Amino acid sequence: MKVLVIEDEPKVAAFLKQGLEEQAFDVTVAYDGFFGKKMALDNYYDVIILDLLIPYINGIDLCKQLREEGLKAPILVLSALGSTDDKVLGLEAGADDYLVKPFEFRELIARLRALCNRYTDNLQDQKVLKLADLELDLYKKVVRRGGKSIDLTAKEFSLLEYLLRNKNRVISRVEISEKVWEVSFDTGTNIIDVYINFLRKKVDRNFGVKLIYTMVGMGYIMKEPD
Repeated sequence: MKVLVIEDEPKVAAFLKQGLEEQAFDVTVAYDGFFGKKMALDNYYDVIILDLLIPYINGIDLCKQLREEGLKAPILVLSALGSTDDKVLGLEAGADDYLVKPFEFRELIARLRALCNRYTDNLQDQKVLKLADLELDLYKKVVRRGGKSIDLTAKEFSLLEYLLRNKNRVISRVEISEKVWEVSFDTGTNIIDVYINFLRKKVDRNFGVKLIYTMVGMGYIMKEPD
């Protein structure tokens, strides 16, 4: 399980990193809101732990910005601000859970696992994914656009499914490699670009509205045109 910790206090960040890694979590730490936002949008994480009092972009604004950018991953606020108003503000900004410092580490682990399980279940409950006139039916394993069937290979189908589940969000090649191919990204191969081109030919080429876009230096995004 990949976790992004956005926490500016080095001792707290080190404590979280060590404790989570002992529980077999894969942990990345960002020490301010600016870098935390970049990491969250450029990479895939199963859950994000977010402090509110962080430099450059505070936790509330960062949470709002991540949701506006289309980030779907669960966000758990971990903060010393423990009033009811603080909790409501964090949840209304887009956080999925709120835990007050100091905390019991067992409770943090339980909350993280519950958030990830709930997020995975919600994704699996979606049986027909849609964007504009494109539909992907997970039951029947068929894809249609404008009412016309599109034949895809198994890997093309998996790639399209992942793009649709994360529509309106830029997805890096690293994330695609890990989540669709289930391997670490090899910078010496262009296999992901090749498969994106396969999809473009089948999903976009014969239609006036394009849905798959390249974000130079960042990855790909599937969205309706602005």
